Amino acid sequence: MHRRPVGRSRILASLGAIVALVGCFLPWWTVGGTDQLPTVGGDAFDSFGILVFIAAIATLALVTLPYASERPVNADRWQIYAIFVGAGWLGFVGRIIDLALNQAFAFRQPTDALSRIPGLWVAGIGLAILARAIYDMARERRLR
Repeated sequence: MHRRPVGRSRILASLGAIVALVGCFLPWWTVGGTDQLPTVGGDAFDSFGILVFIAAIATLALVTLPYASERPVNADRWQIYAIFVGAGWLGFVGRIIDLALNQAFAFRQPTDALSRIPGLWVAGIGLAILARAIYDMARERRLR
């Protein structure tokens, strides 16, 4: 097994993927809960948000892939990470558009956005961390 240090960008990518995974399990939309109405909500697994989950899992798998083989793996390039994160952002934006079209964002006050949809915020922060990690990967020198 080859011994190769985990770079800063891969650690950042792992951290972003874990944050995005946590965001996938938190509520992405919530309505009701006032005037004696039941609270109804959903998470990333309702629609396009599943792409965020798949991108985060694929990123974690890609970070660990070079350490499961004897030789360096050609798939461990920033372009592959960018494809995964691009798919995650596509699912994130698609889910926001889907929620906006279905009127699920019925906020009564602007502060409701912070308390009623924490998963959407956390997943977005995780994807932003992943995007920063890819920027760092693209700028680092390739090991041979």
